[in-house]
Amino acid sequence: MAPARYRSFLVGAPRTLLWRIFLVVTFLMLASVATWSAIFNHFDVASRASQMAQTVVSIINLTRTALLNADPALRKDLLLDLATLEGIRIYPAEKQDRTAPLEDSVLMHMLTREVRQQLGPETRFASAWEGLPGFWVSFRIQADDPEDAGEFWVMLPVERVMRPHTREWIGWGAAALCLALLGAYLIVSRLNRPLKDLTAAARTVGRGEIPARLDEDGPTELSELAHAFNQMSRDLQELDADRALILAGVSHDLRTPLARLRLGVEMCGADAADVDAMVSDIEDMDRIIGQFLSFSRESGDEELTPLDLAGMAEELAALYVRRGFPLTLHARTIAIAEARPQALRRAVTNLIENSLRYAGHPPELEVGMIDGRPAIEVLDRGPGIPPADTERVKRPFTRLESARSNTKGSGLGLAIVDRIVRGQQGEFRLAPREGGGLRASILLRSAPRA
Repeated sequence: MAPARYRSFLVGAPRTLLWRIFLVVTFLMLASVATWSAIFNHFDVASRASQMAQTVVSIINLTRTALLNADPALRKDLLLDLATLEGIRIYPAEKQDRTAPLEDSVLMHMLTREVRQQLGPETRFASAWEGLPGFWVSFRIQADDPEDAGEFWVMLPVERVMRPHTREWIGWGAAALCLALLGAYLIVSRLNRPLKDLTAAARTVGRGEIPARLDEDGPTELSELAHAFNQMSRDLQELDADRALILAGVSHDLRTPLARLRLGVEMCGADAADVDAMVSDIEDMDRIIGQFLSFSRESGDEELTPLDLAGMAEELAALYVRRGFPLTLHARTIAIAEARPQALRRAVTNLIENSLRYAGHPPELEVGMIDGRPAIEVLDRGPGIPPADTERVKRPFTRLESARSNTKGSGLGLAIVDRIVRGQQGEFRLAPREGGGLRASILLRSAPRA
């Protein structure tokens, strides 16, 4: 099982960090596109205004020249041709004409200034004349005939003057932004893949299992992270193997002198009460050594197989009946789990022994389904465990300062159960029982159907 200092590092989910990176990249790209658009618009305004002014002046001059040089009898046909073919309309200007001003923008100010420089300061502009929308410009005709002279309004098609450069650039900018965001998404996805593998491997370590070696190829940072994780995984395996070897060796070596000590006590000829007390202490020591051996024992060699939890519970109940401890068994429904039978039997036995020791009477066994998973529960009416301590007591060598604490214990009983259950990809829960006592639940994976 991974130490706490490693587990806090391992279980972090990369998704939040990667999406934050994606959002930051998106924001920076949006800001970049907006900045470049503003820069382009700033330097493009003068050029666009000059081009538009030249177009307006050319159309006005050509129109004025055509009107002056045209046969008076054909001017009406000329005006119709200009309106029909070129979209240019000409109307006499009056002081009482109803007009609407052009939009107040830098482009319009520069445009009107350049047009007035070429056509004259008296040139007027409007975005609508007598309710007709368009780009309206006034011009004067100087002629010998008073009927030909005067001020006129000419309406130019808006699309001819106001070319939609801005819309075009917005479209191209949006397309470039989409491509950039797609590239950012592909980059984030590539970063996410090895981090997902790292997360899955971290959860494997958290369950006390050995993860597959991570691929150390890719960007330097991810390669170094994968290398560090692989090294940590190897260190944890060596640490766990060394710990198991030490515990097994010390426990095995202690049992031989304990056996000789017990034999010597029984043959010493002392008072029977004293002999019984010393033998009881020796048995407690032997039981603690057995817990050390159980904690150090690996169950990885035992295969996961489908197991009927009700059948296993019946076998344990029959075993304890022969020992004089009748257990009450409730099988609510059929529960077939994927488990390691011997290891799971050892875990349930630990819980039963724990209940016998602290509750003083045989516990109850319940088999059924909890949250859609096969489960077996051991229930007693002992002093229980405070809800705030249910996770802490699963740690090795942890004992509570309460009535359920046993100063003679090693603090490994529940840690052994938790390690066995997690090694089978299950969940070990401790909760107060209704009416007092403790409810210890082992939830396992359902066995695959044949």
